[in-house]
Amino acid sequence: MTAAGGTPAASALAHAAGFAPNLDSGLVAGSLPLTALISLIPLAVFFVLLGGFRVSALWSGLGALLAAVLVAILGMGMPMGLTIASATEGAVYGVFPIMWIVIAAIWFYEVTVVAGRSDDLRRVFSSVGRGDMRLQAVLIAFCFGGLLEALAGFGAPVAITGVMLVALGLPPLRAALAVLVANTAPVAFGAMAVPITTAANLTAGDGSKRDQAEAIAQVIGVQTPLLAWLVPVILLFILDGWRGVRQLWVPAVSTGIVFSLLQWWCAHHFVYELTDVVAALGGFVFATVLLKFWRPRTPDDQRSHVEPEPLTGVRVWMAVLPYVIVITLFGITKLWQLGVDVPKALAATDVRIPWPLLSTDLLTADGSVSSSGVYTLQWLSSPGTTLLIAGLAVAVVYSIWTADGRFRITPGQAIAELGRTIVKSRLSIATVATVLAIAYVMNLSGQTVWIGRWLAATGAAFAFLSPILGWLGTAVTGSDTSANALFARLQQAAGQQIGINEHLLIAANTSGGVVGKMISPQNLTIAATAVDLKGQESTILRASIKWSLGLLVALCVIVFLQSTPVLGWMLPG
Repeated sequence: MTAAGGTPAASALAHAAGFAPNLDSGLVAGSLPLTALISLIPLAVFFVLLGGFRVSALWSGLGALLAAVLVAILGMGMPMGLTIASATEGAVYGVFPIMWIVIAAIWFYEVTVVAGRSDDLRRVFSSVGRGDMRLQAVLIAFCFGGLLEALAGFGAPVAITGVMLVALGLPPLRAALAVLVANTAPVAFGAMAVPITTAANLTAGDGSKRDQAEAIAQVIGVQTPLLAWLVPVILLFILDGWRGVRQLWVPAVSTGIVFSLLQWWCAHHFVYELTDVVAALGGFVFATVLLKFWRPRTPDDQRSHVEPEPLTGVRVWMAVLPYVIVITLFGITKLWQLGVDVPKALAATDVRIPWPLLSTDLLTADGSVSSSGVYTLQWLSSPGTTLLIAGLAVAVVYSIWTADGRFRITPGQAIAELGRTIVKSRLSIATVATVLAIAYVMNLSGQTVWIGRWLAATGAAFAFLSPILGWLGTAVTGSDTSANALFARLQQAAGQQIGINEHLLIAANTSGGVVGKMISPQNLTIAATAVDLKGQESTILRASIKWSLGLLVALCVIVFLQSTPVLGWMLPG
């Protein structure tokens, strides 16, 4: 086996001279397909252990990490020191910011639980959903989850809505599957459209990054809405089978269509960063109005167990106040640029830490030091920190404003709850750290890029296969942003080489990631933690993978047809 970094002699000296994945020569056995197949070994190990042998996500991850390390060293010629450094940087990134965001999101919701306000919020949803547990679950997972994805992303919506669905009375597995599937609709525009901004920054070249981002967003705006309108119907099927679909398809389909239309409109005619905010709020408002006039047929076993206690205006306001605070804070930290550019000011507080070995010896193809060797500690600009500030603000308000001595929590109690949340999440923290270690080793050694090049070598058929790259990248890393960081430039180059609209393929990478997120080990662990099914990620995977693959195939067909005159008219001129 010839190392991907060059000849064996060259590989032996790679550490002294610096290492860069050799993407032009030195393939394993001189074969691109074989190199790609070898690069797939870590993923195969993980999913076989997790889905086939029902090994826990942590141990499956550790097995896959060992496989990734061996492939990096023996197959890619990456020095052992750099391989271990890659794994450690990935593990730290998995803890902070990824798990920090998740823990902060779960804790934020737990603050409202301890204060007693979460019950009032469920009564609000029960009132809108006419006491039908299925409608409440759809509104929470699809609309409220979409809003959380727009604001925070990175697992926060799965964590918060998963807890809420279990509190409604749904079985944990069904709740976990519902929130994972619901999270597909908004992901491309999630976290203030960071996946799109990332792709644009990497592919704009000498052109305007803003123009590139808007062009990509417009194409995504004619891809994901074609699937998003169906998601509420799928949720009904998950929650109550065909009976649920038959009885509630009217509000489900109409809410999904409104969400999709607003996604399309915002992507084409509004600020693309706010696409999911507008779509999620618009869908919820529409459902609220519709359900004033349309009453569901609710079987007894699907009636909400939340007591129909009448709520005063003050209690309704206090129930939704935490999320008003969240929306306000995220709006300020992500978008505010009047007088003071708040996002820029917060980013200026980031601490850049050169990672040992990586910051000096990890090189790009042109011989320059790779930026991947620097770890950025987003201690203040992280969405997790914003959620922490929001939670403390909520605790202060709840400690001052009570009703008959009820609904009270002090900041001290809130901080104590944070400690308990961290302790309860320790297994999930270890699992996500392991998964991100795998991703970093595969990415920095070149394994992921080889897989992408193999798919891109299919020529015109690549239009059909291009979403698979985004699906695969997100399944590995748990982040559509990371999938774009991996493959956006490859998609662009493939489009230019094959003669297909490059914006179509870059958008397809992003849209593919949307349906891959539900099977990512990171999200599986987050969902399992939220619904208290720790260690049962394999069960959730087996339930979710059919939906992920089915939606992926549908998306592949859509993208392929958009590369032809059949649906090519949908693309912006």
